[in-house]
Amino acid sequence: MEFDWSPEEVAYRREVQEFLAEALPDDWEELSRGGPGSDAQASFSRAFCARLAERGWLTQSWPRAHGGADASPWRHAIFGEEMWGIGEPRGPQYMNVNWIGPAIMQHGSEEQKALHLPKISAGQVLWCQGFSEPEAGSDLVALRTAAARDGDDYTVNGSKIWTSYANHADYCFLLVRSDPESKRHRGISVLLVPMDLPGIDVREIPSVVGDRYFHEVFFSDVRVPVSCRLGPENEGWSVVTYALQHERVGAARYHRAARILDDLAEQARARGQLGEPRVREQLGEARALCEAARLLSYRVIDQRAHGLPPSADANVARVAATTAEQAVADLAVELFGSEALVYGSYADTRFRWAMTAGVAVGATEVQLNLVASRVLGLPRE
Repeated sequence: MEFDWSPEEVAYRREVQEFLAEALPDDWEELSRGGPGSDAQASFSRAFCARLAERGWLTQSWPRAHGGADASPWRHAIFGEEMWGIGEPRGPQYMNVNWIGPAIMQHGSEEQKALHLPKISAGQVLWCQGFSEPEAGSDLVALRTAAARDGDDYTVNGSKIWTSYANHADYCFLLVRSDPESKRHRGISVLLVPMDLPGIDVREIPSVVGDRYFHEVFFSDVRVPVSCRLGPENEGWSVVTYALQHERVGAARYHRAARILDDLAEQARARGQLGEPRVREQLGEARALCEAARLLSYRVIDQRAHGLPPSADANVARVAATTAEQAVADLAVELFGSEALVYGSYADTRFRWAMTAGVAVGATEVQLNLVASRVLGLPRE
């Protein structure tokens, strides 16, 4: 069995790297520290993704009928690694490519596909996801945001919290309860909501991650056309499950962590710390975690390349990736000591961003519960 990249894939990775060296501004390192929710990076994302679209790279793994190039999942993985490794200059548009677009392809009407997919493929639109609520964080099925059917519209009332990119989003992938009598997974629908509708109020939540990263979104008698519903009414949970299986390995955090780890090793050498047994041990542990996360993610990518349906392997890969990223961040703090306490410093920035990895797309604890039930077959208490 051949585990190495083909010459064509190696050449493609080099081409992407050369493009990034030319396309990213000299102050990209500083710009990316603000995170993909910052005003500057959101603005940069639109211009940058338009350039990717011109090259045919942005949605290359999509079918040609929807603006793609039928590229293999492996080519898409290479592209994602290089994007995340440099600080994800696509900003929130990585979600568009990885799971919002595929969810619309799988469950959308022809009108929805015609409206949304060309915009995503051209890099012209920003999305946010309306999942978590004050009383329904990682337990999404406890959501209360209600969508009451009123003729050709839904009237939406409720709120979402910890919503990234909401301040710049054109649309929201919104999870609502459309059957007031339902419980848990039943009676949920997905709405593709324009963010400029009357009654939507976005408020920033100050956080340790950075400005304009988290938001609370309030919906007050927002009238959303029924034509915005993705999939059948009250059957939105299957839509969300499909989308999240794509998202959980869509962010190549292991690649970013491995690059930071290489940099930390060089800094430890320069600071005279590389000879310390504890430092060498932590470097080795972190490297092993990064490689384990990479291989587990590749397992999921290989399943997609063979046309297999989504599986719980995505949950395993997600846990491995967040564990690796946190281990690298912890090492950065230990290496820099008191210097890591300075806000915006090298170690501080890495640690704060690693904090979000264990929460995004379902908390690590939720992923572990899913692994316990779906992989290990352990009973629920």
